[in-house]
Amino acid sequence: MAVIHLTKNNYHNEVLESDQPVLIDFWAPWCGPCRMLGPTVEELSHDLEGKVKVAKVNVDEEQELAQSFRVMSIPMLAVMRGGKLISSSVGLQPKAKILQMLEK
Repeated sequence: MAVIHLTKNNYHNEVLESDQPVLIDFWAPWCGPCRMLGPTVEELSHDLEGKVKVAKVNVDEEQELAQSFRVMSIPMLAVMRGGKLISSSVGLQPKAKILQMLEK
């Protein structure tokens, strides 16, 4: 499954109404660590297809959505399950750490 481009308009359907956990990557094009994390997030979207939704939020384009998650630094990853924030992390994370976040 391709990574979902998350906006305030599709957030409710894609995240709050999801029957699967959702991994959200808050990023910006000018952020070096975000660009380094991008391929890992893309890889996870394929590895976890059918088990986890993977979404990205461009914090420059979706400031309101980023503020609702209190994003202060990027990259920031958030795991949502049943409409609730289960875990989050800030900074470049290895794939194994992201998988651990999804297991919570």
